[in-house]
Amino acid sequence: MKLAVVLLALLFCTLLFQLGLSQKEGQQSKPVAAQRPKSKSKVEKVVDKKTKSASVKPKAKATPRPPAAQTYLTQVLDKGKFQKVGKTLSVTAGLTLELRCKGSPVQWGVPPYLQEDDDGRLRTVQHERYGTLILANTTGADTGEFTCYPMYCEDTECRKEYDKAVKVFVFFPDPQELFVPSSNYYEVIQLRTNRPTVLPCQVTSPQAKVTLHREFPPVEVKVDGVEISFEVTRGFTIHRPKQHHAGSLYCVASLGNLRQSSTKYMLIYVHYPAAPPVPVIQASSDSMALGQNLQVTCTVVGEQDVLVDFTWEYPGQTIGRPLYTQDSMQTVQVDGRSRLRSQTVLLVDEFREVDQGTYTCTAQNLEGSRSVSTTVKVLSSRSTNKPKKP
Repeated sequence: MKLAVVLLALLFCTLLFQLGLSQKEGQQSKPVAAQRPKSKSKVEKVVDKKTKSASVKPKAKATPRPPAAQTYLTQVLDKGKFQKVGKTLSVTAGLTLELRCKGSPVQWGVPPYLQEDDDGRLRTVQHERYGTLILANTTGADTGEFTCYPMYCEDTECRKEYDKAVKVFVFFPDPQELFVPSSNYYEVIQLRTNRPTVLPCQVTSPQAKVTLHREFPPVEVKVDGVEISFEVTRGFTIHRPKQHHAGSLYCVASLGNLRQSSTKYMLIYVHYPAAPPVPVIQASSDSMALGQNLQVTCTVVGEQDVLVDFTWEYPGQTIGRPLYTQDSMQTVQVDGRSRLRSQTVLLVDEFREVDQGTYTCTAQNLEGSRSVSTTVKVLSSRSTNKPKKP
């Protein structure tokens, strides 16, 4: 009996132990089964985010405008043969000059002789990407500057882009003409004190040696590069013209056994002022009683030997009142320097109602003009009629 009870107890304990193990295994298996769908949902969420971000279209960025291609000149030597030109170019007289300029469209500038009459020898052609200039049967007279201007166009209007222009000075050496021909035997040039003067002794060959000469007395003029200089594409430049530079001058060119003289240049010295005059105006009174005499003075103090012209505008002009002025010039000392004082005085006798208003003086010299004004009024009757003492 006791044995049976012990066996039953052992059997009961074994059942309890197995039951506890099965519950423990069930608890461990539940989290694993629950974690799998959670990880799956996270993956699905990540995939959804990536898909959403991938579906957003990137914003289109504005592409910057490409810089304009640089304009340059080339010379066509033969079919398929070209050379880029520099500042100067020499083409033997009689041959054909053909230039190409990159750009579309372009416009050409040519020497004055070709602007006047090219005899049908000059033609220009605009291609898709470049323009062409062709000059046939060239002569020494064609020597000068050729310019290509790129054109900026909006709709149907186009304008030259001067800052992008390219230039080349072309010589056409002529064995019989060392100077560019001129129809004038004498050419008058002003020597202006305020700017350089150019004597355009233009040669057809850059190899020619050029000198400057005075006709009376016959002597060669010194060219020191400072007071007077020479450039083969420009001629002689007198940088600071003085009175002793005036007279009849000409150039002499020599090349090999050939020696020729240019057109004669008659240089006339004109003392130009540095600036327009600066007038100062003053009336004898800004309020006048009727019947009094008015004087309005306009004065300019400027450079010696510079003439000043005066003109007046005054109220009496409206009724044809005549103009009476007194003009004078006098040398005065200003800051230790001799200056010329030019003055004009407008005289108005027996001041009337019609004479009140604005008086304007305009002073003018070779460089320009300036004006000044003043206003004169009529005194009221109250200010003129003072109360009598009792």
